[in-house]
Amino acid sequence: MATRNGDAPSKTGDGHTDIALAEAIEQEHELSFWQAARLYPKAVGWSAFVSIGVIMLAFDPQIVGNLYAVPQFQKDFGVELDGEYVIPASWQTGLSMGNPIGQVVGALFSAYPMELFGRKWTFYGCVVLTAGLVFIQFFARSLQVLLAGELLGGLVLGCYVVIGPTYASEVCPMALRGYLTSFTNLCFVTGQLLGNGVTAATSKLDTHWAYSIPFALQWFWVAVIIPGFFFIPESPWWLLRKGKTEEARDALRRLSSQNADVDSTLAVIAETDRLELALEAGSTYLDTIKGINLRRTEISTGVYTTQVLSGIYLINYGTYFFEQAGLPTEEAFNMGIGFLAVGWVCTIISWFLIARVGRRRIFNIGLLVLIILMFIIGILDSIPGRPSGVAWAESSLMLVWNGAYDLSIGPITFVILGECSATRVRSKTIAVATAAQAVVGIAMTVAIPYMINPAEANMQGKLGYFYGGLGVLCLIWGYFRIPETKGRTYEELDILFERKIPARQFKGYQVDIAAVSAET
Repeated sequence: MATRNGDAPSKTGDGHTDIALAEAIEQEHELSFWQAARLYPKAVGWSAFVSIGVIMLAFDPQIVGNLYAVPQFQKDFGVELDGEYVIPASWQTGLSMGNPIGQVVGALFSAYPMELFGRKWTFYGCVVLTAGLVFIQFFARSLQVLLAGELLGGLVLGCYVVIGPTYASEVCPMALRGYLTSFTNLCFVTGQLLGNGVTAATSKLDTHWAYSIPFALQWFWVAVIIPGFFFIPESPWWLLRKGKTEEARDALRRLSSQNADVDSTLAVIAETDRLELALEAGSTYLDTIKGINLRRTEISTGVYTTQVLSGIYLINYGTYFFEQAGLPTEEAFNMGIGFLAVGWVCTIISWFLIARVGRRRIFNIGLLVLIILMFIIGILDSIPGRPSGVAWAESSLMLVWNGAYDLSIGPITFVILGECSATRVRSKTIAVATAAQAVVGIAMTVAIPYMINPAEANMQGKLGYFYGGLGVLCLIWGYFRIPETKGRTYEELDILFERKIPARQFKGYQVDIAAVSAET
């Protein structure tokens, strides 16, 4: 591949270079999953390693939501109501808001160090800060101190959900992109599942360890990450944009096997970056809402907020929801664990769907199923007299709902996030989408405790009407706005968005890369 004075492979203006680039892109199209995995095994491993931060992000709010149902936590932090201790809805809202409020600020802030210092060092800084901030949660003995710990912790945790998908989308070839970006959802479910399992195991303790142990276990992930940190390769996309061509080439070598054509990969990265410069993609937050990037940011933000609007925040209150639906405390904890175990298995199964079915179809059909299930739950809860079996029926349907979510909009959202954002503003686009999702999450965090708390609205399963209605609005938007991005390189996606191809025409549109390179 042609180079100039040691710089990145670049366009020379002759047809040979354009043809070579087109051939390199065609080779990437032809790579199967197993071929790509053999060529880039270390990219798979390091992408998964960096995504561990998302497990910490999911673990923290999950244990806080479950602690509301832990007797010792209720006794130490709650108030007495009709002979029982409960955490007031106002404090449930405040504690649960700490994480999403922190995510808004943390996500938007994270893009700056990611661009200035790189993905690797930003990740390391977040891990060190997390290790320190867990001390506040661990030693908290009042709701005020715990709230401070949740808010400060959320500031850092919000960075992980930007770092993970960004890094995954930049270190793997197209054949692996869907799997490694959707792995973010598996990390979310893993963190939530572990949070449920830990709180279930400690819920019967009659000392402060009932809630201190779950907080302390956050240090486990810090201990796992720190030893491996110094071996993480930096993103070759970031290195190339910083003019560090040889370091980018070295990073690609560290991410791939000896059989991979590193120079061709570097040439494609350089050409994509050059094309985005020609299309004036920009690299600031303002650029995420300018020109063709506005549509890309809208799609990224829309799919991410749809997760919240479909009802996923109920997972953070899973055990409490089941308890208020009429299940005994122990059965509520068991159902909460089963709830997330189903989600974990379905996320794995979703990878087979991602390999065979388009992103657009998975998202829209999956959302339709979630809407139907929510309305059924609402109808069941409206049966006069509310028979005893309704609680189990609603809880079982929530298990099915969570399985459908993790087969569809759960994992596919992170794939769309990585594919619809322009490479030069990817971290900022994902940050904006994360912040928007967190803002909607804050609204849900305020509303849910009041909607399910027995001293307030006590809606129980009638929440199905609420989320079913919101889901219908999201489905209408998704049908007209979400494009099919499966099987497209980043350069092809740049061209499709630049040409303003309608979402429903993305799949069949033909792109001549060599001709486009010659034009620009």
